[in-house]
Amino acid sequence: MKVRDILHQKGNDIYTIKPYETVFDAIKKMSDYNIGALLVVDDDKLLGVISERDYRDKVVLMGRQSKSTPVKDIMSNQVFCIKPDDDIQLCMKLMTVKRIRHLPVLDENEITGVISIGDVVKAVIDEQKYEIDSLRNYISGGYPG
Repeated sequence: MKVRDILHQKGNDIYTIKPYETVFDAIKKMSDYNIGALLVVDDDKLLGVISERDYRDKVVLMGRQSKSTPVKDIMSNQVFCIKPDDDIQLCMKLMTVKRIRHLPVLDENEITGVISIGDVVKAVIDEQKYEIDSLRNYISGGYPG
């Protein structure tokens, strides 16, 4: 299964925030959309990612104020991206090795979506279920062919 297959199933919604907006605005937006991260974008350029983990580690635990701290001060600057034709196995490996939960999808430097670890796990489970069902049908003689 490819990244584009995941995006086709879940949609291409992209939630962003500007680097000069406050962390409070970011957390509010994440809550409103029931998501765990936002892409930090300015002038259509991907600058970083801000996640619930960034909020926990760089605001709450550091004693900062979310209403006065700009997103750019706590966002993750090192952004790992994938392409629509990448395999989900690559995504799982990247997420595991880099300890990240969200991957922006870029197609020729244009943001076309975001996938989360939950999206990848769901895709793997769906793929395995399809293979198991196909094998069961084959074994029981119900496999067309």
